[in-house]
Amino acid sequence: MTMLTPRARVRGLGSARSGTEHWWSHRLSAISLAILAPFFFIPFAIALGKPWVEVVSIYKHPFHAIVAAAFMLTVFWHMRLGLQVVVEDYIHAPALRTGLLIAVKLGTMLLGFAAAFSIAMIAFSV
Repeated sequence: MTMLTPRARVRGLGSARSGTEHWWSHRLSAISLAILAPFFFIPFAIALGKPWVEVVSIYKHPFHAIVAAAFMLTVFWHMRLGLQVVVEDYIHAPALRTGLLIAVKLGTMLLGFAAAFSIAMIAFSV
């Protein structure tokens, strides 16, 4: 027996009206990471162990800088979605759950902006 109205079943939304969107967003971010990963890790592996000047020259190329920024922002978006599900499923105290959800959102945003800023600093360095 379902608690959804016929209209809600047709629209594909759960009781909170965001479960399907969250699920799709998580899956699309995972697919994006799978596509971006080789383009991120190959230049990253080439840059490992190189002097700073060579690393900067690799990431000064716009393609490498854009892929690195897109990869890092997608990683932190995907991480936020996953941690949100874990907190919502396993933390039952309402105040603690709300606090952790805020901390997860702010923490992943901070890390994402720090990664994007770091990549921009390398890409635009003289």
